[in-house]
Amino acid sequence: MKLLSISTGTVAPLFGNHHPNYPSVASAINKRSISNTQNPTSIKIHSLGVTGDEQADLSVHGGMEKAIYVYPIEHYAFWNKLLSQERKVAVDLPLGAFGENFTFEGLLETMIYVGDQLVIGDLEFTVTKLREPCFKFNAKMGYKGAAKAMLQSGFSGWYLRVNRPGFVTAGASIQLIPGQRVTSIADQSQALLQRRNQRDLWE
Repeated sequence: MKLLSISTGTVAPLFGNHHPNYPSVASAINKRSISNTQNPTSIKIHSLGVTGDEQADLSVHGGMEKAIYVYPIEHYAFWNKLLSQERKVAVDLPLGAFGENFTFEGLLETMIYVGDQLVIGDLEFTVTKLREPCFKFNAKMGYKGAAKAMLQSGFSGWYLRVNRPGFVTAGASIQLIPGQRVTSIADQSQALLQRRNQRDLWE
């Protein structure tokens, strides 16, 4: 289990025709990798997330309970194939493409439970909840079905609370310390899918 990339982004206009009332909205979903295995720069993590990272709407992103958004590298192949079919051109998404701060290798939603602890170098985190996609994710992906596809696939990623801040570098190993293990991120994703009644996500 490894931290492959650390990404940040700043608030900027996000354009797209993916919501009837919002042709352009503010978002920081466009993130770039500032530390990765090819360029393993040490990055400071504080209680509200990665230094230099921003969030446009603190009611749904950011804050202490959603300080870090994690996405597994294993899901990139799914999205590259889906978007290649949709756009009729080969897609190879860069690290940070989903608006994630941390790109992980070796941990999936089925393996992570709310309350689990993660130790990366000298830093400690707690798993808090899944990421709930919205129309901004559709705009970012350039595909109106992206949010629905994320829900159906269960490839949501999850948020972390920062328990012990400090400096971390891409390439660091991840230690998982299990909590009570009552509700997994996959469980939360399935419950959200049922609640929204969006089982057919490919329309």
